[in-house]
Amino acid sequence: MSHEEVSSEDLEREANHVIEEARMVLPGIQALFGFQLVAVFNNRFETALSPQEQTLHLAALLLVTLAIVLIMAPAAYHRQAERGRVSRYFIDLASNLLTWALAPLLMGIVLDVYLVSRIILKSAGASIVIAAILFTILVSVWFIFPRIKAKRRTD
Repeated sequence: MSHEEVSSEDLEREANHVIEEARMVLPGIQALFGFQLVAVFNNRFETALSPQEQTLHLAALLLVTLAIVLIMAPAAYHRQAERGRVSRYFIDLASNLLTWALAPLLMGIVLDVYLVSRIILKSAGASIVIAAILFTILVSVWFIFPRIKAKRRTD
């Protein structure tokens, strides 16, 4: 099979794929969330970050929390609304929720990288450049590239 050949999957296999995708992402998000929580209790948090930067950290924490909610939502939905069966609705819902989760995750990561860069480099300007480059890379890899490939597939 060439890289352009595709085969359709039955709902059961498609559901397994979406579940595996969530399983791949969730541990990384949980680790990031844990580090975000621990950072607040570090003595340097109050001295190394201005009150505005501490608020940015809170925003990053809330964005990652939202990503966790969206990634875990398909499991909560399936367990309660479609236990014992797999529907096209569930596959589409789970796929959309996983995709939507990438946006707040992306922003949470970018904000945290900005803050860490700011502490290490002691330069807001350099930190903004680093965060902007990371933002561009993540948007390109997570959103633009897949949409280009999807569009080419339908043309």
